[in-house]
Amino acid sequence: MRICSFLPSATEIICELGFSDSLVGVSEECRWPSAVVGKPVVTAARIDSSSLSSLEIDEAVRNSLRDDRSLYTIDAELIETLRPDLIVTQDLCAVCAVSSGELASACPVAAEVVSLDPRTFEAVVESVRLLAGKLGAAERGDELAARMLDTVERVTSAVRGLPPLRVFFAEWLEPPFCAGHWLLEMIELAGGVDVLGRPGEPSHATTWETVFALEPKLVVVGPCGFGVEEAAARAEGIVWPCRAVAVDGDGYYSRPAPRLADGVRQLAHLFHPDAVPAGLPAIPLGAGARAGA
Repeated sequence: MRICSFLPSATEIICELGFSDSLVGVSEECRWPSAVVGKPVVTAARIDSSSLSSLEIDEAVRNSLRDDRSLYTIDAELIETLRPDLIVTQDLCAVCAVSSGELASACPVAAEVVSLDPRTFEAVVESVRLLAGKLGAAERGDELAARMLDTVERVTSAVRGLPPLRVFFAEWLEPPFCAGHWLLEMIELAGGVDVLGRPGEPSHATTWETVFALEPKLVVVGPCGFGVEEAAARAEGIVWPCRAVAVDGDGYYSRPAPRLADGVRQLAHLFHPDAVPAGLPAIPLGAGARAGA
């Protein structure tokens, strides 16, 4: 089977299932695992976020959505050359990847199109099974799903009975966005309670004044699309009235893929360090002059 993945999370799942050699095309944002780097890029973001501040990125995204302009380009000619049997994309978030509707209008191909749109952690696990079924690897999908659930079960057992920690998970910094979709469940499974997000609902913008007024004991900084070091750099200048830490939002929180289970384990350590050992890298954030990130 020849597969094009427009979705970094789908690329991760496909590779975890053992089909990396079947990937003939990926998105520009597909960087994990390293084996996919260098594969033909069939879609890319129109906005170069590397040179923009968090506020400038947010404004550029809002302007594109307001004007009904896609945030992504599609190389229809390359896709036609690659002749995929299966294209994997999503309809959950206009900011995250090409939608199936955009694909149909910009690149009409005969390939089967699968849209993965999980809103909860359980739905993420089911999307693993769904994609595995499409690839004829249902047994491997069940094994991968079971590993995710086992990791989370061991975490929840370790923190069971402990007082939940009041936290705010920042999916963006300027303006701050609260946790959305599966992240609220991850926080709860790890022994915390989010002060602002709504389970199963999208992330939404707020203000730091609103966040701090709710008196979280911990702020987890994991902006969508950025690793731990970039998250820490973009948080410089914010004065934290409580403990704050930067994490790899791109790898373990934003993408609905198997590594979310590792994110639950990291959250549990951040919330209850005596109950769950450290694992993934995190950077404590100090106080400084307040500024946009």
